Amino acid sequence: MQQFRAAGVIGFPVAQSRSPRLHGYWLERYNIPGTYITMPVKPGNVETALRGLSALGFAGCNVTLPHKEAAFRAMDRVDDLAKRMGAVNMVVVEEDGSLSGYNKDGYGFIENLRDGKPGWRGDEGPVVVLGAGGAARGIIVALLDEGVRDLRLLNRTRARAEQLAAEIPGPITVLDWSERHAALAGAALLVNTTNQGMYGQPALDIALDDLPTSALVCDIIYNPLQPPLLATAAARGNPTVNGLGMLIHQARPAFKAWFGVDPEPTAELRAFLEATIK
Repeated sequence: MQQFRAAGVIGFPVAQSRSPRLHGYWLERYNIPGTYITMPVKPGNVETALRGLSALGFAGCNVTLPHKEAAFRAMDRVDDLAKRMGAVNMVVVEEDGSLSGYNKDGYGFIENLRDGKPGWRGDEGPVVVLGAGGAARGIIVALLDEGVRDLRLLNRTRARAEQLAAEIPGPITVLDWSERHAALAGAALLVNTTNQGMYGQPALDIALDDLPTSALVCDIIYNPLQPPLLATAAARGNPTVNGLGMLIHQARPAFKAWFGVDPEPTAELRAFLEATIK
């Protein structure tokens, strides 16, 4: 008889997460005894919550906004990629109760881009990234690893973007938030990593007039499935991709680590998840 295993996701807020349905789908499909739950953790309580996973019998957890950098600092060990990113989105509780941290955001992001635009390459042209939080770190490292030669980074607080750029070597240019409209000129890819446009949040304030219609527009938000940025981009002819595929792809290595099966990202799974989103 298989051992019952538990995992979950910490964040704040976290009730909107579709990770429980995603992992629950796979647990049922592969007939694995286990559960995956949401765990709302307020800022300042991250390390305490993570240290409690072992005592509660958890195999590990995912980490979402705004805790990815705090979780990184709370780990006993992190892999090389997470070190470069300075953020953790996947935690594994080891046999001795210690915590190992990983970051699969970049993997999930790139796989999702290629789902949306097969054959996508990093050297196609300039990339504009909006936001400088934990998710942005993983995405920027992944983009640079894919050969991006010109990355324009903008955050509402410029100092945060400057700090991130200083910590990640590469061709990153930090621009003022007030330059976000003009920064789109000639771009091949626009990525929104902020929460602006998420269900319950105001829409991202950006004019796409200078963005080439050939540019791929990606928003890591998946609730709603078509946030305002993607609706505007699609209406002017840009190819778009939301964050649902990123969620699915980054979840695969986590599920394998906790439950021992490498799950398939099927069309049926995507349809199942889309049906749960307004």
